[in-house]
Amino acid sequence: MTGPESEEPQLRRAVCPGSFDPITNGHLDIIARASRLYDVVHVTVMINQAKKGLFSVDERIDLIRRATAEYGNVEVESFHGLLVDFCKQRDIPAIVKGLRAVSDFDYELQMAQMNNGLSGIETLFIPTSPTYSFLSSSLVKEVAAWGGDVSHLVPPFVLEELTERLGAG
Repeated sequence: MTGPESEEPQLRRAVCPGSFDPITNGHLDIIARASRLYDVVHVTVMINQAKKGLFSVDERIDLIRRATAEYGNVEVESFHGLLVDFCKQRDIPAIVKGLRAVSDFDYELQMAQMNNGLSGIETLFIPTSPTYSFLSSSLVKEVAAWGGDVSHLVPPFVLEELTERLGAG
């Protein structure tokens, strides 16, 4: 059979990239919203050899998989290199990024324009929920390291791992 009837419908696919060291409720808010917009959401831990993370890449992947288990359309993996190469290899036409503030937009707009110029891949910006507009993994680690309460900022099992890793509490 030929023609439109024989073609399988194209899955709408997007990637949510980041370092996720560790994953926060702000990340999960963006991932959850993306999972409602796309058929498949690839959450990709981007590997930066210059940065020493608190959690290994494999630990981050495990935490993200646990945190996104309720979504049936989220795939988690890591990648070293240009995000556009990850997208090309997997036929992903869109990148989803959360924006916390105007300062995020300035940087992310330049990245989006570069990625589009390199590959034609589009970037969708989702404003973070006001609840998480200040939230970053770095801030969570810093507050937790000083013994501050970050229980409302990360999933319970992430808090447990974070507390154990930092030797706090």
